[in-house]
Parts: sequence; C-alpha cells; structure tokens
Amino acid sequence: MNQSTGGGSVARVTEIAARSEKSFDDAIQIAVQRASQTLRNVSSAWVKEQKVEVSNGRVTAYQVNMLITFVLEG
Repeated sequence: MNQSTGGGSVARVTEIAARSEKSFDDAIQIAVQRASQTLRNVSSAWVKEQKVEVSNGRVTAYQVNMLITFVLEG
C-alpha cells in the first residue's frame, strides 16, 4: 500500500486569557504576543469571550478569552 503525506498539516488549539487596563485590543495583543513566546507557528486567534471589570461604576480592566491555533511541526 502506498501512503502519501500529501503536504497536509495538523494544528492544535489552546485557550488562553489576557487582561489589560487599556482596552480589548491591548488585551488581544498581549495574548497573541505571549502565546507566540511559548508556541511555535501560531497561525490564528479567535476571541471567544470578552468581559470587563468594574469598580465604582467605571471600567477598570478588559479581559479576553481566546482560542489560539498553532501548526504542529513534523
């Protein structure tokens, strides 16, 4: 039987959370930068959930929960 590797790839998904006192965009950047320090071949990120922390009627922090996709080597 002849098996072909066909040039396909396999990816893995991991969930992470990040927090920023500035904005949701900043929290997303923090999450992607941190994931890229640990994981190789990060190829996409999906914001699964957003929430804010509130104190005395004001937003004090922004949090995102994200799914990070990275392609496995080999």
